[in-house]
Amino acid sequence: MTKNTHLEHPEDTILTGDLSVLDWFVEGDSRISAKIDGAPAIVWGRNPATGKFFVGTKSVFNKKLIKINESHKDIDTNHSGNVATILHKCFAYLPRTDYIIQGDYIGCSGSDTFCPNTITYIFPEIVTQKIIIAPHTGYTAEKDLRDAVAHPLITTPNDNKNVLFVKPDVILDYDREDITNYCKFARQLSTMVSFVNDKEATKIKKVINSCIRNGEDIDEDRIAKDCECDINLIRLWKLVESIKLDMFAYINTDDEIQCYIKDEKTDHEGYVMTNRFGSYKIIHRDMFSYYNFILEKVWS
Repeated sequence: MTKNTHLEHPEDTILTGDLSVLDWFVEGDSRISAKIDGAPAIVWGRNPATGKFFVGTKSVFNKKLIKINESHKDIDTNHSGNVATILHKCFAYLPRTDYIIQGDYIGCSGSDTFCPNTITYIFPEIVTQKIIIAPHTGYTAEKDLRDAVAHPLITTPNDNKNVLFVKPDVILDYDREDITNYCKFARQLSTMVSFVNDKEATKIKKVINSCIRNGEDIDEDRIAKDCECDINLIRLWKLVESIKLDMFAYINTDDEIQCYIKDEKTDHEGYVMTNRFGSYKIIHRDMFSYYNFILEKVWS
């Protein structure tokens, strides 16, 4: 289990010299799930501080500006607009549980087509449940949600007349010999790399995200110059990114949901793989991150 932190792209984690992600790629005992592109993120369950049922967004985990909703009145106080409307529905319909669960909101009843964020999802039939949630993470917290510890959600809640829980079946091929060989090569390349500290890594990631936002190639010469870092570091970053993309050949999803971006058919946004070396997301960053940057979010 890990502290409640933002899921990283595996390639970003090597910038400071942490090469554990190379072990993560090849670990046989791994769990994997589809990353559904819903929004906003919904967290619900029993508040350990009060013993009461709550719903909220990821702000329930904030250290200072905490927004935990244990009633419809709390929702009206803490939120507004479409987010408040969604949370009212979640408070009314999500099953009461002693656990703490996080999922992504997809939509409500009466249609087979939903576009909560970047991807448009088309279900095989009209959804009759009141709300649709894609659960993906569980949490344990002894005294306070600020101390919550995340872990993969092993058991998906059961569908009922009010809630459709979406969690596609994902199969990971354990025979990944090519990935193992690429990771060995990455370790060899790492011996020729000058790594950076956390502050410098943050700057590099901002420059890379800017390139993605603008639809530009990751130019290793320009980034190394702009960030005053070793060009071999950017080359290693690109190699690890390519290893991540090769992982898609070993992943299969079994569901009947169709996915589109605009009018182009696509796959799910990506996957989250978890093992003893951590949890990271496997996505086509140049496509999904680009659209996440530029498309208007209708739920906000």
